[in-house]
Amino acid sequence: MRILVDLNLVLDVLLDRRPHAEAAAGLWAAIESGKAEGMLAAHSVTTLHSLAGRSGGRRFADECVSGVLTVFGVAPVDGAVLRHAIRMGWPDFEDAVCAAAGEAAACHALATRDASGFKRSALPMMSPLEALAALSASAS
Repeated sequence: MRILVDLNLVLDVLLDRRPHAEAAAGLWAAIESGKAEGMLAAHSVTTLHSLAGRSGGRRFADECVSGVLTVFGVAPVDGAVLRHAIRMGWPDFEDAVCAAAGEAAACHALATRDASGFKRSALPMMSPLEALAALSASAS
C-alpha cells in the first residue's frame, strides 16, 4: 500500500508533539519496516526544512530532511499537479496540492489527522491509527 503522509504527522514525530506523536510514530515505523510505502508531497519537504529550521536551526533542519528522505518517497509537485489542485477549488490550496500529488503518485490513501482539510479528496483518508489497522488487516 502506498500512502501519502500529511506533513503534520511527520512533524508530530520529529518534534514529539503530544498527544499525536505516538500514533504518527507507529505509522512511521510501519513505513520504515516496509509494511507500506510512505510518500510526502515534494512541497512538504521544503516546508519541513523551514519549520524544523525555525525550531532547531539549520543543522537540525538538514538532519530532519535527510532522515525523512531515507524513509519516505517524494510525490512530485509539477505544473500538472498544481493545475489539478487549483481546479479542485478547495479552501486550503496546500491541502489540495497534497491530495493532487498523492493522486498523481498513485497513492492508495492519504494519512492525516486533519480529516476536515481533506474531506473532498479522491484518496481515502485515514488517521495514523486507521492506516496502521489497514496495514495489519492487509498483512493477515
